[in-house]
Amino acid sequence: MPRVLVVHGAGMNMRGKAQIDVFGPMKLPEYDEHIRKYASELGVEVEIFHSNVEGEVINKFYDAHERGIDAAIINPAGYTLGYPALMAAIAQVKFPTIELHISNPARRGRDSEIARVARGVVTGFGIFGYYVALRGLREMLAAK
Repeated sequence: MPRVLVVHGAGMNMRGKAQIDVFGPMKLPEYDEHIRKYASELGVEVEIFHSNVEGEVINKFYDAHERGIDAAIINPAGYTLGYPALMAAIAQVKFPTIELHISNPARRGRDSEIARVARGVVTGFGIFGYYVALRGLREMLAAK
């Protein structure tokens, strides 16, 4: 069973509490419920992590590398722009990372720097984007 680290970036704890017009009313624990359900349906094991501290996220990627995690999904949220150390960590780990956004940041004039080091990007599909990312990673890992 593939093991996937799911990382919620800075500000994700505010989902469903702020910017509801952009991200909708769903709160972070509800995201996690959907992610676990999708993972179960797809036969993928997920480890979910959130931090508003960049260094903690970087350490989580390095720890996942050391533990042999197979892949990662990151919704960088507040880490989308201006975090070169996080970009370096994602580029250095041995597993593929998919960047995910509930909305489409490009519609708001934001181009992601994380996309430069991600294997793929899923944007604008709402919570279902996690299913798309998990399914894509499962297929990618099976093809190895």
